[in-house]
Amino acid sequence: MSPVTPVSPGSAGTGARRPFGARLSEASAALGPLAVGVDPHPGLLDAWGLPDDPSGLERFALTCLEALGGTVAAVKPQAAFFERHGSRGVAVLERLLAGLADAGTLSVLDVKRGDVGSTMTAYAQASLADGAPLAADAVTLSPFLGVGSLRPALDLAAATGRGVFVLALTSNPEGAAVQHARDAGGVAVAAAVARAAAAENAGALARGELGSVGLVVGATTGTAAADLGVDLVGCGGPLLAPGVGAQGAGPAELAQVFGPARGQVLATSSRAVLAAGPSVGALRAAARDAAERCALALAP
Repeated sequence: MSPVTPVSPGSAGTGARRPFGARLSEASAALGPLAVGVDPHPGLLDAWGLPDDPSGLERFALTCLEALGGTVAAVKPQAAFFERHGSRGVAVLERLLAGLADAGTLSVLDVKRGDVGSTMTAYAQASLADGAPLAADAVTLSPFLGVGSLRPALDLAAATGRGVFVLALTSNPEGAAVQHARDAGGVAVAAAVARAAAAENAGALARGELGSVGLVVGATTGTAAADLGVDLVGCGGPLLAPGVGAQGAGPAELAQVFGPARGQVLATSSRAVLAAGPSVGALRAAARDAAERCALALAP
């Protein structure tokens, strides 16, 4: 295995591209509505017989790239598991993102950024600007400093044909204290986030396309969206749904959470697919099986 080397800024892809929402719709229709999470936590590296160091991380990431590139609609690397290895780990992430771009597979960089002013601008430039070493097709964002604080990322994503997924309803128990809270007018925070996404997606909706500003809605959140008045269909964007597979969400749970918005869902699965490694063939087969299962589970 060659040493880890940083990817040059130009390798992440530059130039005009079609909006993320349109590209995601096509990829999901062709390959199934699944994003495979690449979460190289220590236990998984050990299960693959790999050391918990940059060399093991690189072998893991490149195996995933070989197995998943061109196989699934999207791949979702979790940045923290690369960052924990320092600069060499970030270099592996750069290489993975560039490889996915070369393979024509959409990347969703899971970073959950959220800040204000020039700092938010810098976060946006790190992952949404053409030519950035960590440029992805979409990123996850946290709106809990106010949706307006995300404006630099929203604008840059729109300008470069990329997308964002904004946290709305997450499955962790602590999230409800913020996401379910209501303002003086009785509007829940999650519903306000969905309304903001709808405003950003209005142009795409007018063209009959899926918007590029999506929401993160946990697949195990039950009736929360309906109870809180979160208009998932009306948001007009894709719905990134963690919790499918190993975390227990199946057809019944997906129908309960998403209802008529099931056609907008991009389900995510990591452990259920990655457990098939380190065999490239077994990983590829597991990913295809998971994509087929998601397509069936999300059918109206």
